[in-house]
Amino acid sequence: MAFHEVRFPDNISRGARGGPERRTQIVELASGAEERNASWANSRRRYDVAYGIRRADDLAAVVAFFEARNGRLHGFRFKDWADFKSCPPSQTVGPSDQTIGTGNGSATQFQLVKRYTSGAQSWTRTITKPVAGTVTIALNGTPQVSGWSVSTAAGLVTFTTAPAAGVAITAGFEFDVPVRFDTDALDVTLDLERLGSITSIPLVEIRT
Repeated sequence: MAFHEVRFPDNISRGARGGPERRTQIVELASGAEERNASWANSRRRYDVAYGIRRADDLAAVVAFFEARNGRLHGFRFKDWADFKSCPPSQTVGPSDQTIGTGNGSATQFQLVKRYTSGAQSWTRTITKPVAGTVTIALNGTPQVSGWSVSTAAGLVTFTTAPAAGVAITAGFEFDVPVRFDTDALDVTLDLERLGSITSIPLVEIRT
């Protein structure tokens, strides 16, 4: 199964509906207490992009995109307008946004990640689809304009020379979500003006 390094149309994704999903098993005991167990270690995002279709041309673009991906067969990039960068929505991406590792003098590769923190709890999300040209890197707070490269297909940052032991490695970036269509059929309804609509176009996040 191939992953197509192409992004779903931004003008349609902007109107999408969806977000993170988790899977939790809950058993209610005879006493009324509960036992809860997380079935998934990480969340998975789901979206419905039908809400972003406003014109006949949008509908045609979605149908073409669906056909080119062979329905559910191939994955692609999707911009989640509610969560697409390493910093808060109101801020500008900077090289100190996220800590991605600490140098040990030998490691040269570090995975892009984003941390979600509330109180004393946090969850770390692996970022595999950074947007080309948006990644910035800093060592101990000093921006690095060279000496490194990033794979936009895997989210791996590779240094030419391994950062020294104890050096804090941080990054800033925009990113896409790897998804696929979660349906093999598009149910198109044509109205009297032949504008057309689709009631639901579900997308689901995939692991790459």
